[in-house]
Amino acid sequence: MALSSILLSEIRGLIPALEVWGLGASGLQWALIIGSSLILFLVSPLAKNTNQFFKAEHKRKAPNGFMLMGSLVISWIFAKSITNAANLGLDYGIVGGIAYAAYYLSFAVAGIIIYKMRTQGKFTSIHHFLSSKFGRSAVAVFSILIAFRLFNEVWSNTMVIGSYFGDIGSSAYYWSILVFTFLTLAYVIKGGMSSSIFTDVVQMGLFSILLLVILEVIFNSEASVTVHEVAFSGSWTFDMGLNLLFAAVLQSLSYPFHDPVLTDRGFLSSPKTTLKSFLWAAVIGAGCIILFSIIGVYAQAKGMQGQAAVEVGKAFGVCILLVINFIMITSAASTLDSTFSSFSKLVAIDLKLGNTLKFGRWSMVVIAVLGTIPVFLNAEILSATTISGTMVIGLTPIFLFWKDKAPKISFHLSVFCGIVFGFLLVFNLFPYQLIFTSGKYADLLWINFWGILSCIILYFVPVWIKKRAI
Repeated sequence: MALSSILLSEIRGLIPALEVWGLGASGLQWALIIGSSLILFLVSPLAKNTNQFFKAEHKRKAPNGFMLMGSLVISWIFAKSITNAANLGLDYGIVGGIAYAAYYLSFAVAGIIIYKMRTQGKFTSIHHFLSSKFGRSAVAVFSILIAFRLFNEVWSNTMVIGSYFGDIGSSAYYWSILVFTFLTLAYVIKGGMSSSIFTDVVQMGLFSILLLVILEVIFNSEASVTVHEVAFSGSWTFDMGLNLLFAAVLQSLSYPFHDPVLTDRGFLSSPKTTLKSFLWAAVIGAGCIILFSIIGVYAQAKGMQGQAAVEVGKAFGVCILLVINFIMITSAASTLDSTFSSFSKLVAIDLKLGNTLKFGRWSMVVIAVLGTIPVFLNAEILSATTISGTMVIGLTPIFLFWKDKAPKISFHLSVFCGIVFGFLLVFNLFPYQLIFTSGKYADLLWINFWGILSCIILYFVPVWIKKRAI
């Protein structure tokens, strides 16, 4: 961690100099958010045609494996994800971090299935597969699901940024969200998917360095914790995190397919390059989440309460608070720019509403505005993951058994069954008699278990009826 120690020393030395110019902690935070966004705007490539804007082609070449892997990882290390990871570390110890990291099994599941769909089925996109097998109505339903997902990604990530500038409802909270969203929109409008993937690589590098700085402080400061304390924090029981772990594993069978930020990247490079990138992304992404959850483990060891990352940052002073703040800015920006570029591709290419640069850029403006509205409605951050993940469990049989011949009705029965179970979760209507474990997230686990089982059965009922009729 020599590099992180040097960087930490440099940051600490820089802060007094900046404070001389009248920049306090709040001013430094504003400097980070504005300065980093302006730099990304300057280095972001300018898309001159639709292939560059929607497919990230550069000199007629697709992204290489390293760029694709880095883009996948940082696009999924959302600001809300690392916030949740830290908070779960605070609540359940390292078990909580590992439980949340189980969602990154999604990369491996999606990578393998997309590889087979491309090499065996010759499909060029998820929409191509759905339209070929289940028709236009399936494409319409699926597009609504993923549009809802992208809509959630905007507010759930920008709310995390706002929490570092002020309390919910304060003017600083709202202004930071609006400024951050506008600045991110500015640089991604410039290059579309090309901007998104290029800046993702930069943001992944920054995230890695800043995470090392934080871990350096946690393990080597006067009030440090030991590796042994971290490794044996929490307990492997359903009450203390296993409910969420198994729920995440179950949701990983369907969760990746309703996220165009992930699936769009599955069709940019060659099948083999893509598969390797997805498998590496699963390992590295899960590792990053577990390492970040150590912040929460530290907070638990020191008896802290509230938002783990914020409290640990305050405990270590302005320097580390700014480092954590910068990590949040980096991860939120990477997810936000990917969200804007994926929504643009969805409406322009997948739904064929307007394959032009003008239409693509204006569609980004639309999702930025609509996605910011929930910020003013005090929505729950974690619900954006857990509830939307349950709503789409109906995609499980559709993609796991993609080669099986099934009538169009199978798609709709499975998808709408999943949506029903999602509403059961939202309104707490699931029968407690079917929940066989205790503790938080027990309802999430068993609703997903029974929901996926029901979706699979309903998916194959028309197949069995058709066979009997023959």
